[in-house]
Amino acid sequence: MKDDSFKEFTLDQLRDLDGVSCRAMFGGHGLYCNGAFFAIIFNGRLYFKTDTTTGKQYIEKGMKPFRPSANQKLKTYYEVPADILEDPELLTVWARKAIKCQSQKKPLGRDECYEEGSRLR
Repeated sequence: MKDDSFKEFTLDQLRDLDGVSCRAMFGGHGLYCNGAFFAIIFNGRLYFKTDTTTGKQYIEKGMKPFRPSANQKLKTYYEVPADILEDPELLTVWARKAIKCQSQKKPLGRDECYEEGSRLR
């Protein structure tokens, strides 16, 4: 039986955010808010969508981008720091920023989503 305790914990922490849904995807889960894909749960970690402004907050806290495999690194999703994850109010604030990034984004080409040299060929 698969352990969904981290997923359930994350959803509970985001309980004050209306419209959140979760769907299984590629061995993890995607989080959506009113249809906007804003987060990834993978291997017991939560990653939020970022942009050039919000991504700096994650980097300053020493967080790394999402790596679905050893050969891939998505530069638009960063791991949420533990202190933010543990605080439902702060997590909701950061989630709203991730949702805003997703809803205001311009479509990126495939190469813009990956760090240089990290794509599978």
